[in-house]
Amino acid sequence: MKIALVAIVLLALAFAGIAIKIWAKKDGKFAGTCASNNPLINDTGETCSFCGARPDEKCQGEEA
Repeated sequence: MKIALVAIVLLALAFAGIAIKIWAKKDGKFAGTCASNNPLINDTGETCSFCGARPDEKCQGEEA
């Protein structure tokens, strides 16, 4: 029972941390949402599945 309670508390803290991060960010957006555009992950040079940018380009959906 104690382990389940500790797990629930830790999950609640994780969700609260994400909620605070979204609240603190401008427009509630995370930076770098195109994970498939990461050149370390995408070693075949495919375009981003979200916005179509190549690995050497910045995703068009991101704002600096």
